[in-house]
Amino acid sequence: MASSPKGVKKATRRNSNESDRQVSLLTSNSKTDFDQQRWLFESKGKYGIGNACWQDDDNKDPKSVAEFMDKPWKPLTRKTSVPASVLSPYRVLVAIRLVTQFFFLSWRLQNPNLDAMWLWGVSISCEIWFAISWLLDQLPKLNPINRATDLVALKDKFESTGRSDLPGVDIFISTADPDKEPPLVTANTILSILAVEYPIEKISIYISDDGGAILTFEAMAEAVSFGNLWVPFCRKHNIEPRNPDSYFTQKTDPTKNKKRPDFVKDHRWIKREYDEFKVRINGLPDVIRKRCEKYDRKENTKDKNVSRQKSDSSASAETVQNSKATWMADGTHWPGTWLNPVADHKKGDHAGIIQLMSKVPETEPVMGTEDEGKLDFTDVDVRLPMFVYVSREKRPGYDHEKKAGAMNSLVRASAILSNGPFILNLDCDHYIYNSMAIREGMCFMMDRGGDRICFIQFPQRFEGIDPSDRYANHNTVFFDGNMRALDGLQGPVYVGTGTMFRRYALYGFSPPRATEYSGIVGQRKKPAATLSPSVSLQAVRNQNDDLESASPNEDHPDLNLPKKFGNSTMFVDSIAVAEFQGRPLADHVSVKNGRPAGALLAPRPPLDAPTVAEAIGVISCWYEENTEWGERIGWIYGSVTEDVVTGYRMHNRGWRSIYCITKRDAFRGTAPINLTDRLHQVLRWATGSVEIFFSKNNAFLASSRLKFLQRIAYLNVGIYPFTSIFLVAYLFLPALCMFTGQFIVPNIDATFLTYLLVMTITLCLISLLEVKWSGIALEEWWRNEQFWAIGGSSAHLAAVIQGLLKVTAGIEISFTLTSKSAAEDEDDIYADLYVVKWSSLFVMPLTICITNIVALIMGTARTLFSVIPQWNKLVGGAFFSFWVLAHMYPFMKGLMGRKGKVTTIIYVWAGILSITVSLLWISISPPDDTTAKI
Repeated sequence: MASSPKGVKKATRRNSNESDRQVSLLTSNSKTDFDQQRWLFESKGKYGIGNACWQDDDNKDPKSVAEFMDKPWKPLTRKTSVPASVLSPYRVLVAIRLVTQFFFLSWRLQNPNLDAMWLWGVSISCEIWFAISWLLDQLPKLNPINRATDLVALKDKFESTGRSDLPGVDIFISTADPDKEPPLVTANTILSILAVEYPIEKISIYISDDGGAILTFEAMAEAVSFGNLWVPFCRKHNIEPRNPDSYFTQKTDPTKNKKRPDFVKDHRWIKREYDEFKVRINGLPDVIRKRCEKYDRKENTKDKNVSRQKSDSSASAETVQNSKATWMADGTHWPGTWLNPVADHKKGDHAGIIQLMSKVPETEPVMGTEDEGKLDFTDVDVRLPMFVYVSREKRPGYDHEKKAGAMNSLVRASAILSNGPFILNLDCDHYIYNSMAIREGMCFMMDRGGDRICFIQFPQRFEGIDPSDRYANHNTVFFDGNMRALDGLQGPVYVGTGTMFRRYALYGFSPPRATEYSGIVGQRKKPAATLSPSVSLQAVRNQNDDLESASPNEDHPDLNLPKKFGNSTMFVDSIAVAEFQGRPLADHVSVKNGRPAGALLAPRPPLDAPTVAEAIGVISCWYEENTEWGERIGWIYGSVTEDVVTGYRMHNRGWRSIYCITKRDAFRGTAPINLTDRLHQVLRWATGSVEIFFSKNNAFLASSRLKFLQRIAYLNVGIYPFTSIFLVAYLFLPALCMFTGQFIVPNIDATFLTYLLVMTITLCLISLLEVKWSGIALEEWWRNEQFWAIGGSSAHLAAVIQGLLKVTAGIEISFTLTSKSAAEDEDDIYADLYVVKWSSLFVMPLTICITNIVALIMGTARTLFSVIPQWNKLVGGAFFSFWVLAHMYPFMKGLMGRKGKVTTIIYVWAGILSITVSLLWISISPPDDTTAKI
């Protein structure tokens, strides 16, 4: 046999080696997922997904797998659309209902009820408004989306070198009155934040005590003391949730998924420590009072002795009497509000206070040691984040702007002390339920395009709600439906808590890139002419009014540069630092306006006395004079719902926001389950919406950078309370039909019933599909519908009246409680649900209920005893009356209290309203004299 040529042998040997490599690769990966990239390099494959071109030169050394796959770029987030099988039918049904609604209203206008024109006029007016309101609410919900984060990619990108390259986060907690906001609740919130899973040296916590109460101050000191045990315990055993009160009261087995043999011992020890901590917090008022009495006696005795030595008259010595001061534990006067208020030490009149409750942590981890008989924290980082107590200065004659003013003071003080480029805003009763929540939000901020995000809004979740959620306290239709849909537009609205802000955006600057929309529905878009961050910051540094002419966006006031930050040079210098540190990594060609990797590895400089003094200066009551704070910078003033206005201003400049729904709830809080408290909460929100409608923050006046559907959403925020006027009228219509024997249409014929059937079916199907893509339950949707009728006929109507009086006549009305019955069972966590607190907000819904009940009785009686009974009109009126009463059922149940124990005032109002309604009906429609003459 002839020998093979050398080239053939070489090719055969090469093919054999390649085959061996392929077989070895497939054999080694038989138990794992197939690795396409590794196969490409080992087999030099030339086809399939991810194919590559290889050089034929065998002498050239190929790249190694490790070199090629060294830190491949990964996105930190991904966006997924709602399945087309759900979204497409949803949009089709919305279109069908819109067309049906149009034809129905046209038919109603063409077929008036000539026998009862006033009834027809009221009904058609209400129906037209309801159609507009439904459209405003429905249009922004046409593009819901879902988002997910990659925490592993975040860790690989920013923490692969040992020291973290993540940006800093400043966490704000606001409180004002320890009587209304118990210090124990606030302390538990602080403990959950101290134990958050984020680089310790990058976290700074600030609590704003707007009342300047020593009780809050000392409760926070106790929280830090207990935190030295609680935080390492959480890190050691991976505890969730990290609010000790929620952790110890949960009904699940605490040993589940715990593997360390000393967990039971540690759990028992920390539980006892927490019980002692709670007792110390509960006993603080008595401790403070006794301490103050002790120091007052010493001070009085000292002053008497000094006076006796200086005066020969004993009578004058007897007149020496000091005021009752409030003393701190170190024997000095408390600079805030005293227990016995005096000038310079009362609410609205006290000095500014900044106190570091825990020092700036070390850059490197500090490992604990073993303490015999207690907790073993060996190999556990025992550092605590920096925690600062802040109480801004307050003086008579200044408008301190309530919560918005307090938040702006925290923004300035934190910029001086820590200057985290991101700010997490929480209420004092909203704690961190998911210790990874900050990392979840940071994935969006640090991903490509993250420099255009002004804030991350997390959904609000609540604890302590009654199982039936009688008054829709969970509000899942809004948080899981409306907010998720807004995320598909320009982003969700800011709802006041559970929000991570970009500090640079809070300062009133425009995003580095923005889009302008034009056309009737914003169908034409183009890149907006924006200033780069460097140019904008240079204008701020120069503080030169001539530079404002350099801004290309003078068509709307919100698009001009912010310039008046106050007279603190240190604060102005911190703006550029915060902007740079908040940029995503420039590790990909698609990342614009990025920063180099490793730029944030340097340790934080220590705080010195001049820095703290500067922080005291920026929280003074006069600092905001002649500045743009509250007007263009920070939280916006002028509305009780400052949160919505602040978010609107950011969106108006072209920023976008993100809705971050985590698998495990990010934060949890409390909500009022009592009917009166719930209505007053809704009244506050609705009043803010009315204020927005009559202000320059109305979406009609928005800039061209606000998307059309986002503008519709903000427009609905200001308009929805006015629906209450038409809703109240419509809820009375069934009763009026029963009283008069007429109906809103001339005849209940097949056309009317067909339209009614089609609109009802489409509405039900739309609701079912909303339930499908939002994940809410049908019961939650129905509870929301019920409370829409209850709140619309009470709190929303009161807000409209209050807003109109304020705008037209300058009169402000306060709806307060007038009667209260205490809860009988203190052991029942839902006892407050049955407490009846009479309020003027009850009058209108109670009138609606009684009027419909009386109308049902009288309408039925009249039809039964009529010579020619009109059963079709009775059935029509009765059906809609039952529809009204079904929506009002939670309200009526709330008035009955526990086990039907109705308070006396309810009986009184029910009797008065029943008599009034009956007399009005008799006066309007007196009975006919049908007695035959003999």
